[in-house]
Amino acid sequence: MPLRPHLPTSGSREWRKPSRFATCGAAIHYSETVRRATLASLTLLATFACSTGATAPEEQEALEQAFEESMRGAVLVGKFTIFGEAGRSQGAEGEGREIRLRSERYEIEKAVKRTGDLWTFHARIQFGDKDVTVPVPVKLSWAGDTPVVGVTDLGIPGLGTYTARVVFYRDSYAGMWWGATHGGNLFGTIERPEADQSNRE
Repeated sequence: MPLRPHLPTSGSREWRKPSRFATCGAAIHYSETVRRATLASLTLLATFACSTGATAPEEQEALEQAFEESMRGAVLVGKFTIFGEAGRSQGAEGEGREIRLRSERYEIEKAVKRTGDLWTFHARIQFGDKDVTVPVPVKLSWAGDTPVVGVTDLGIPGLGTYTARVVFYRDSYAGMWWGATHGGNLFGTIERPEADQSNRE
């Protein structure tokens, strides 16, 4: 599954009239899952934006080490939404919009700190008809003790160019993403099979 985010502008064709989600054709009804995912993304990202406390160097090092260990062999299993124009994505007539929920899976071999806040995720990324294994360079920021992974206009071979902000907390992740012409939310759980097996033994 992407440093300044490429946010849609008020004049953008894709995002100009958000009210049309409810007025073009039949009203769009979010599933309870999508509503909760959107709320979780906004809450976690608001926590990140409002966090201003400084962390002592030794505490920061401990946080980074714990995060690196938690990502080793982890599997992110979840869903992502697509906000886009139905006419373009499905070849139908009209300019209506739709929200679609799709599955995603990220098998992380490891996450390695390079320098400063720059890290590399070595991962297998699966969503839709995509399935690639690549090293993904990211920027890792912190909201207190909570890691926030970000990429901006990052070209990933075999996938395309993406911008994303993803929050990790305990056994969950949630965030927002943008492609060239569309975007959405993403959310899911973090599975650590090796750790689970060790605990059972």
